[in-house]
Amino acid sequence: MKLAVFDFDSTLMDGETIDFLAAPLGLEEKVAGITEKAMAGELDFFESLIERVSLLKGLPYAKAEEICRDLPLMPGAYELISELKKQDYKVVCFSGGFRIGTTPAKEKLGLDADFSNILHQKDGVLTGLVGGDMMFGFSKGDMIQRVQAMLGAKVEDTLVAGDGANDVSMFPYAGKRVAFCARDILKKEANIIVDEKDLTKILDHI
Repeated sequence: MKLAVFDFDSTLMDGETIDFLAAPLGLEEKVAGITEKAMAGELDFFESLIERVSLLKGLPYAKAEEICRDLPLMPGAYELISELKKQDYKVVCFSGGFRIGTTPAKEKLGLDADFSNILHQKDGVLTGLVGGDMMFGFSKGDMIQRVQAMLGAKVEDTLVAGDGANDVSMFPYAGKRVAFCARDILKKEANIIVDEKDLTKILDHI
């Protein structure tokens, strides 16, 4: 069994979901600043996630869903996933972002599964609270081991790709470790580096 695990924000999707969600509130710049520090490894991921999501309080959930249905996928996403499927990879998405973004992308791209977080809403409005599978800096490394055990996928048959600090934890469990338009903290752990916004470039290394 071959397994490919992709980060969502700034990897499969061209941008950060939470930045798009903050835009209608006029908080995109503030949230983006925190996101950048978190992805560079300068902030604890859990603490930064809690802080950023709290700023979304009051956003209508329907508006959040509308935004997330139309997130821009990274150039080459469709072609890459299609080719990996032809090569018998199980392809999944791990995201420190949100299910309302990853699930529509999963359906568009034909991914096998998505693991991400849930934005809490009450009476149709975001409460500023969040919970889910990918809350911590170690979450992706923890989850990839579970998925590998379930599928019977070996480290040498696993490919991972991401761009930021919260992707580091899954890199020890993959033979192919792709830093895609990534921060230095992730490039140091990678054995494949792609600095062009074109996911098909990953195929050159498979």
